Amino acid sequence: MSDLIDKLKWRYAVKRMNGQIVPEEKLDNILESINLAPSSAGLQPYNVLVIKDKALKEKIHQAAAPQPQVLESSHLLVFAAWEKVTHENISDYIKLIAETRGITTESLSAFQNSINGGILSRSEEDNFQWSARQAYIGLGHALVAAAVEQVDATPMEGFNGPALDEILGLKEKGLRSVVIVTLGYRDPENDPLVKAKKVRRPHEEFFITL
Repeated sequence: MSDLIDKLKWRYAVKRMNGQIVPEEKLDNILESINLAPSSAGLQPYNVLVIKDKALKEKIHQAAAPQPQVLESSHLLVFAAWEKVTHENISDYIKLIAETRGITTESLSAFQNSINGGILSRSEEDNFQWSARQAYIGLGHALVAAAVEQVDATPMEGFNGPALDEILGLKEKGLRSVVIVTLGYRDPENDPLVKAKKVRRPHEEFFITL
């Protein structure tokens, strides 16, 4: 555990990256950690776009996210929530459970009815906001996994969502971008925060024990 804490103390929201490519094995571990993140009902109502194409990153930088890390990163991860949750989404998930666990879909009917009743009874906007919150759980896993792999990861919300969605054709996929993460390696010569101490509220102020 002390090793994990040391790596979390090492990480910060890098402001400048040096363009070095993240090895495939490290990237795969980060992506697998996202896929293993928990989500409500296990539905995983979001997708993660993995962007490494330089021309596409330049287009995103120009039109949607002008931060330098977008261009200097090895990979850009876009967490995109489902715009709406459908009967088909839930049916596909039930089939996946059955196939994975070697059981019948009929044995999952009560669980499916519970999901349908809880999720499909809400408005599309409520479900989108719910899906976005699930994506943020995946984001948390990405940041921790990247720290473990000694890969810098900078989460960003300050981007033009509609422009990014248009560039990536997300509307046609039934998705809407909610947060992005740049993966790469810090540039110690140009990042003003590279030697800055991490600032966090004291435990006695941050945690409330009841």
